[in-house]
Amino acid sequence: MTENLERMPEDWENALVLAAHPDDIEFGSAGAVAVWTRKGRAVSYLLATRGEAGIDGMAPEQAAGVREAEQREAASRVGVTEVEFLGHPDGALRAGEALRGDLVAAIRRHRPELVVVFNHHRRTGTGRWNAPDHREFGMCALDALVDAGNRWLLPGAGEPWSVKYVAVANSPEPTHAVDISTGLDAAVESLAAHASYLKGLGHPPEAVRPAVSGQAQSVGARFGGVPAAAFELIPR
Repeated sequence: MTENLERMPEDWENALVLAAHPDDIEFGSAGAVAVWTRKGRAVSYLLATRGEAGIDGMAPEQAAGVREAEQREAASRVGVTEVEFLGHPDGALRAGEALRGDLVAAIRRHRPELVVVFNHHRRTGTGRWNAPDHREFGMCALDALVDAGNRWLLPGAGEPWSVKYVAVANSPEPTHAVDISTGLDAAVESLAAHASYLKGLGHPPEAVRPAVSGQAQSVGARFGGVPAAAFELIPR
């Protein structure tokens, strides 16, 4: 692990953020998204599931609609208006042809210069064991990024596209960071939009700001002392 984090590249205009569930993006990336959209960058979200298995005490058929609505609200609070759900089953994501094909099609359709992928490693940025859906989805997304640039693979999924940068969020091996001093408040509000989910976890609303700020300050300790969001930039 590097001692200090480098500044994320800024020579791009269009980003696509890929995640397995509603709330994944808000745990660590929303502050960076807020900074990017305020600079006029176009950012879209694509989620593999609707997070229907994520709220203890709420049946999946009800939770799906609740979590989708909360994710759209969370996105709007950081300037994102385009949010797409693939509808794969929560808790049963598999890095197979169906998911990879959907991701290749999305990448070719959005044609982003930057893609942010949620952590595929065995452990999270906090050292905890990563969820199976996160690992399966993250690896499949990285594979899809390779396939998206090959016109002979999945030819029915649109014209080939190769991205400029790939950044992994919530990685235990971060290399770069974004100063989120101007996006910290929006990041707090974005996570707070997942009210039903957080309530199911037993997290009171007043705990959101300390959690988001604490994470940003922890990253910032390796990035000039400013609140920051960390990413693992994968060489292309």
